[in-house]
Amino acid sequence: MKVIATVGRLLATTLFCVSAIAFTWQSTFFSNSSAMAAPAVNLIAAADMGDQVQGKANEDARRAKGFIRDTADQVEQTARKNAKRVEQATDDNDSFIERKAKTDTARIHKRAEEDAARTQKAVDKTKNAVERTVDNIKDAFN
Repeated sequence: MKVIATVGRLLATTLFCVSAIAFTWQSTFFSNSSAMAAPAVNLIAAADMGDQVQGKANEDARRAKGFIRDTADQVEQTARKNAKRVEQATDDNDSFIERKAKTDTARIHKRAEEDAARTQKAVDKTKNAVERTVDNIKDAFN
């Protein structure tokens, strides 16, 4: 008799738990029936989100390019300062050290410009990849 009572209690508990899970599951699926009735609203929200992502990508790219330009300018300015200090430190005009400082300054300036251009191109590629991805996602929803 105890075995039957235990099995009955276990069966009742299991049935109660399954009912509770089914009730909870059903309420989460059907709690927002307006979204199921009007899927176009979700598409409009997705398109707005895509525009926001593209806007943010453009803004971040602009900021990154500004930072890159500022860094290159700072490197070039430092190179010019160092060349001027070498020029002031040497008494002899057109000495080997002074010429070396000038050529180093020119080389640093050239490399800073090349590195800045290369980095800005990479930023543009990344921004364009983000924009293409967002456009592809938008197209998939349309």
